[in-house]
Amino acid sequence: MYIKNFSATGFRNLDIAGLELSAGVNIISGDNAQGKTNFLEAVYFCAFGRSRRARSDFELIFWSEKTAHIRLEAVRTGFSLILDAQLETAGRSTIKSISADFVPVRHMKDLFGQLLIVMFTPEDLRLIKAGPAERRRFMDMEICQLSPVYYNDLREYFRALRQRNALLKMLQKNRGDRESLSVWDQQLTNSGLRVIKTRTAFVKKIAEIAAEIHANITQGAEELRLEYKTGLPPENYATAIEKNHERDIARGTTSDGIHTDDIEFTVNGVSVRHFGSQGQQRTAALSTKLAEIELIRQSTGETPILLLDDVFSELDRHRQKYLLEHIKDIQTIITCTGIEEIEVPGCEKFFMAGGRVG
Repeated sequence: MYIKNFSATGFRNLDIAGLELSAGVNIISGDNAQGKTNFLEAVYFCAFGRSRRARSDFELIFWSEKTAHIRLEAVRTGFSLILDAQLETAGRSTIKSISADFVPVRHMKDLFGQLLIVMFTPEDLRLIKAGPAERRRFMDMEICQLSPVYYNDLREYFRALRQRNALLKMLQKNRGDRESLSVWDQQLTNSGLRVIKTRTAFVKKIAEIAAEIHANITQGAEELRLEYKTGLPPENYATAIEKNHERDIARGTTSDGIHTDDIEFTVNGVSVRHFGSQGQQRTAALSTKLAEIELIRQSTGETPILLLDDVFSELDRHRQKYLLEHIKDIQTIITCTGIEEIEVPGCEKFFMAGGRVG
């Protein structure tokens, strides 16, 4: 799939009307703070209904505007898709409305999977060395594109988690009904086990693809492995949660569950996070992000759109070359400060200044 046409006004500093994009590689260059990352953020917003950077939708509306509007036309196999997103300030809150082919999106799960994207930023190179939360976010956002049911399972789990944590804080103060803990234990178990099953299958699939890519990049010198690590054993999940009651009450929070799970990356049997060089960490991250593309292609029959935000400056020549070889048949939108950084035959080149593309 690919984005054919893009418009945005009032979203961050963007002021773009009817930008025609190539189905191949598109390079957007310009100085820092001109809107290049905002452009990719707007595309991301159309795919997920949220920003990767902002804490609230209010931050996405340009300071001098009351509304923000994004509209893009994408082409999928056999049909086109028009996504329209609008944000409007209402006092201290923000009203968000999104439509797909002019039909309002009532629930975010109905938006996921409409616009398939893989986004790769310098922050994603921290996928390996960052904390577990970054790797959980990676899993959750990618799986949501492939399974709307997974989004429901996550929502159910975190709703129960909030309620259970609120009860734990009351019990910590000798208030509340301890018997009610079992109710939230059961809800955490039911939704948590479904999430673990889905995450485990996802990591297994992407691990196979990433291992092959990593072997190619390193010319067979390194073997990459990914393993999903959960703090509570699936076969004994309910019992393990119950055993944590006293500790959880003392802490006033739920100590273990899918909200603490992680992915372990190893190269040649050694933890990349703890003992890998910076080069090994970046190669493992690059292999995993490229594996996302292939996994989405295998799962949906569609090739996702690749968004690369100033990544080339973070990669050495060898990794740059490998990445470029893998985007030949993918619509790719690349941002960079200098066009001379990237050499792609036949690409479309744009220059951005002050939120406008020329």
